[in-house]
Amino acid sequence: MKLILTAAVDNLGEPGDIVEVKDGYGRNLLLPRGLAIVATRGAEKQIEDIKRTQQEREVRDLDHAKELRDQLDQLEGVTVTVRTANNGKIFGSVKPGDIADAVSAAGGPSLDKRRINVPKGLVTSTGGYQVKVRLHDDVEGKVNFEVVSA
Repeated sequence: MKLILTAAVDNLGEPGDIVEVKDGYGRNLLLPRGLAIVATRGAEKQIEDIKRTQQEREVRDLDHAKELRDQLDQLEGVTVTVRTANNGKIFGSVKPGDIADAVSAAGGPSLDKRRINVPKGLVTSTGGYQVKVRLHDDVEGKVNFEVVSA
């Protein structure tokens, strides 16, 4: 099955890539999750739009990634507001998108939520935490944030 990726898929490709996959993998995983579209003549024209939007979000180069890392290191006052119980234990979880929004709200750079690594079970109550952000293949930044009760 010939597909055009709309999002990055590990060990397969980047958005805009035309890939050949087995029918079951494409039909049961990639298409339902919105990670790919069927490669047709009309869809191939959309590749340019997909690649352009990806380049806007992508960190331009190694120097830009190091600059973003320095900005993240100097950033203070990143707070994520969540609902909590009386003892400080949070309801639900803190997602990478919540952290990306909090960084932007604190005056930091806009981050792609897919590049933020929040280990499962890390954030369980209010307090200060640190997560890693993969800015480039060779550069990894850290974001310090505080979880506060709403």
